[in-house]
Amino acid sequence: MSTTDQPVVVLVHGAFAESASWNRVIRQLDGRGLHAVAVANPLRALADDTAYVRDVVDGIGHPVVLVGHSYAGMVITQAAADLPAVRSLVYVSAFAPETGESAFGLSGRFPGSSLAETLTAYPVASGGNEFRIAEDRFHQQFCADLYADEAALMAATQRPVTERALTDGLAGEPAWRTVPSWFAFGGRDLNIPAKTLRFMAERASSRGTREVADASHAIAASRPEAVAATIVDAAEGKQG
Repeated sequence: MSTTDQPVVVLVHGAFAESASWNRVIRQLDGRGLHAVAVANPLRALADDTAYVRDVVDGIGHPVVLVGHSYAGMVITQAAADLPAVRSLVYVSAFAPETGESAFGLSGRFPGSSLAETLTAYPVASGGNEFRIAEDRFHQQFCADLYADEAALMAATQRPVTERALTDGLAGEPAWRTVPSWFAFGGRDLNIPAKTLRFMAERASSRGTREVADASHAIAASRPEAVAATIVDAAEGKQG
C-alpha cells in the first residue's frame, strides 16, 4: 500500500466513553504506520451524531477506515452510507444495525446485558433524559478487566448519552451491506452480550472477526493489540 492511498483511521467512541478511550489503540496504530483521529461523539441523537461524523470524514480528504465502539456502531453504519471516502468499517464491541433497529432494541435481542440496572437517569434541557453509569458500578459493568484506578478515571470522564440516541432507529440502508466490515469484541461484554455481537457480525458478513474470550466491553482499553490488529486488517483488506 503506497503512502498516497493509505487510509486515515477515524475512531468514534460510544456511550459512557470519550475520545481518550482510544489512546492505546492509537499508539498501536502509530507503531504500524497508520494515522488515526479520535472523534468526540456528541451522543445526542443518531441523526445529529451521524452528521457530525460525516463532516469529520469529509474534512480529512483521504480514504478512511471508520471505526465505532458500542453505540458508535449505529453512527458509523448510518454515516458511511453513500460516503465514498469510507473504505472499510470496523465494529469494536459495537452495534451493527439493520434498517429501523436501535441500540436499545439490539441490546435486548439476546439475554445477558446488565447495563440497564447500572444506569442513572436525569432530565436534560433539550427534552427527555440522559444516562450515565453509576460510578460505583462502572468498573464491573464497563471495564472489569482493567485496574480499579483506571476504571475510576474512566467513570469520572464518561460522557452521558441521551435516551433519544439509544432509541433512534437506523435510517436508510446499513453501510455494512456494501462496505467491507470487520469485528472485534470481548466474550465477557456485559453491555452488549457476546451472542448479540456474534449475530451482528455474521449478519454483516464480517470479513474478519476477533473475539477475545475474557475481554470486557472496554476492549479498546484492555486489549488494544487485538483491536489495532483488526483495524490493520481492515486497512489492508485482509480477510480471515
